[in-house]
Amino acid sequence: MHRRLLIVLVPLAVLLVTALGVPLSVTVAEREMQETYVDRLNDVGRFASLAETALSSGRSEALQRELSRYHDLYGIPVAVIDSSGTVLLGPQDAYQEAARDEPALPRIMTAALAGARPEPSGEWAPWDDSALVVAEPVGRDSEVVGAVVTISDLSKTRHRILVRWAQLAGLGLLPLVALVAVAWPVSAWVLRPVRELDAASSRISQGDLTIRADAEAGPAELRRLAESFNTMMDAVENAVQRQRAFVSDASHQLRNPLTSLRLAVESLEPHLRAADSGRQVYDIAVDELKAMQRLLNSLQASARMESIRTASPVELDAVLATRVERWRALTATAGQTLAVEVPPGLRLLEPTGGLGSILDELISNALRLSGARLVEVTARVTDAGDEVMIAVRDDGQGIDAAERAQALRRFWRAPRHQNVTGTGLGLAICADLVGAAGGELRLEDGLPRPDGSGHGFAAVVTLPVVPPD
Repeated sequence: MHRRLLIVLVPLAVLLVTALGVPLSVTVAEREMQETYVDRLNDVGRFASLAETALSSGRSEALQRELSRYHDLYGIPVAVIDSSGTVLLGPQDAYQEAARDEPALPRIMTAALAGARPEPSGEWAPWDDSALVVAEPVGRDSEVVGAVVTISDLSKTRHRILVRWAQLAGLGLLPLVALVAVAWPVSAWVLRPVRELDAASSRISQGDLTIRADAEAGPAELRRLAESFNTMMDAVENAVQRQRAFVSDASHQLRNPLTSLRLAVESLEPHLRAADSGRQVYDIAVDELKAMQRLLNSLQASARMESIRTASPVELDAVLATRVERWRALTATAGQTLAVEVPPGLRLLEPTGGLGSILDELISNALRLSGARLVEVTARVTDAGDEVMIAVRDDGQGIDAAERAQALRRFWRAPRHQNVTGTGLGLAICADLVGAAGGELRLEDGLPRPDGSGHGFAAVVTLPVVPPD
């Protein structure tokens, strides 16, 4: 999380440093180039003054030697040219070689021979490879007899500019490094309670209501948030515990009176005649008492299953190894066939209450309610690779699409199953437990019926994959 915070802060700091550094870098480059131009301008001005004296007196040997020494010392060819452009003094070969690559030279020479001080060539920016051409007229006004021209290679100047730019870049990196060095631990400290809250929420979503956040670390605002979170979880856990305790206690307390009532009603059977109208009332009362006992058993089983707090990893092979033989025996007794096609090595998150109990309920529904001939259990990893899909399909009656949404509600039963043993809690409880483990229980069309009249019933469970240890 703090990485994302740095991703936001560092680009802003880079933009700030760039906004300050780019104008400063341009100013540094312009100053270096300007200093170079002023130096060359001073040099040609001095040589122009000497050339005017040398040409008027006819004594040019000293100037020739000085121009040659200047070239040897700085590597810059300096030439004195006449009005026709002929080199009168200076290193002629070096000057002509440098002049061949300078297209701005004729314009500058023309302006200098006309008695004006020309502007330097316009391509002498630090990112351009052209040379700096500077000219100075020899003489004044109508008495101009020539010009002094220098052609300066700016590679050293550009090198100095690059060095200065590198220094500025290094200085600009210092605040960025300092920002990262300070922001990393600070953001980790600030966001640690948030990460702990996220981890706690994840554990809570898996059914563990005992998790609490650390309310002693981090900024004051996050400590208050953690305290509020813990207070909320205390209230939620207490409410859930009271709810489960009520269901368990109520079903337990009702069991004994209901058993006594059933015994009392059944004790009346010897006193009833076969043709007596009371026999029908007696049978109805016994059936209702049995249904109420099954309901109490289901409520107690639900309370026990939901009391298990957390989901845990499990091998699907281990779950099936304890169940498949019993399923085969039950289906064989009912005259049905069980087919199990599950690849080995599937590891998934087991819901609270146990994956085996959920599969038992789905198989029981297929045996009791569908009237199927074939019950099929399959499993595979989804295309995304992050979930395992377990499907229990049959080729029996099935239920309509409109009834599937209601089938996952507690105590709902299809109209045609009202006289079949059951409470209407099984699928609803299984759906809640699977959802609490991060999965989903959905109802679909099952296998095709043998008579071709449609499809049977399918309950598909998807649960998160757990990577191998």
